[in-house]
Amino acid sequence: MRVLVKGAGVAGLVVAHELHARGAEVKVLDPHANFDRAASWLAGGMLAPWCERESADDAVLRLGAQAADRWDAILPGHVARNGTLVVAPARDQGELKRFAGRTSGYRWVDEEDIAALEPVLAGRFRHGLFFAREAHLNPRHALRELKEKLTALGVVFAAGDIEEDGFSDIVDCTGAARIGQVGDLRGVRGEMLYLSTDEIELSRPVRLLHPRIPVYIVPRGGGLFMVGATMIETDFDGPITARSLMELLNAAYTLHPAFADAALVETGAGIRPAFPDNLPRVVREGNAVVLNGLYRHGFLLAPAMAAQAADLVFSGRTKQRSSQCV
Repeated sequence: MRVLVKGAGVAGLVVAHELHARGAEVKVLDPHANFDRAASWLAGGMLAPWCERESADDAVLRLGAQAADRWDAILPGHVARNGTLVVAPARDQGELKRFAGRTSGYRWVDEEDIAALEPVLAGRFRHGLFFAREAHLNPRHALRELKEKLTALGVVFAAGDIEEDGFSDIVDCTGAARIGQVGDLRGVRGEMLYLSTDEIELSRPVRLLHPRIPVYIVPRGGGLFMVGATMIETDFDGPITARSLMELLNAAYTLHPAFADAALVETGAGIRPAFPDNLPRVVREGNAVVLNGLYRHGFLLAPAMAAQAADLVFSGRTKQRSSQCV
């Protein structure tokens, strides 16, 4: 069986890995070198299904609960299983209670607990939530090393035009590129920045709650931190806005004032593809299987959705659409 995978973001790479593991000969159409224009490159890399349940359907928790194990199997050693810490300033304690009411899998922590988990935050927050079963990885390291692994396994990456007739099946993982081609697929803009400082050390993602824009700060190692969380209903693919930049910087400063002296080393904005219910879909369209709509859950849900895509490829079933997030 020869399968062509279109797209080499997180979805395309994980689909290629799943197909190869099941015995398929795989070729990946990768039109953008070095992950240029891939939304995956700007991702947070948080494998946090319990936290995401606060604003997502239960299917996200159900499918994402095994994400850390699946990524460990794909790229051993890349997953940090340190949990997620959720905090809020004293004036926003109501947000912390609201978050707790919409999630599960956490325990309440006090000042002493927070200091034990993240010594740099000692004395800064009175209460928080700790999601011990959650994990994270570095998306950029994962994307590069997964592509290298696939190449070593014999998966071929091609940038130019490919004659599709020679393939028994096609899996389309082109994401936001299909906005405008798929009727109900829309773009949701996300913005992020990277800060560098040797004054702060975190062991896990920290979510800072705010009534308007909750923000996450994810350690990348070596004094580098990714700050993100903006969700804007638009497919405008321009640079980060001044408003978002100020809000993200203010959130980082609220978490710890030492971020005021951090170096701003990168900003970025990308478009996430999403369906109206914000759940991904795997559908069969003729000889093609289409995986799209990962929204803000790319690394969290890609392994489970890739398995569904591979099931359709190998079953050969002709159906317009599989169940969403089954």
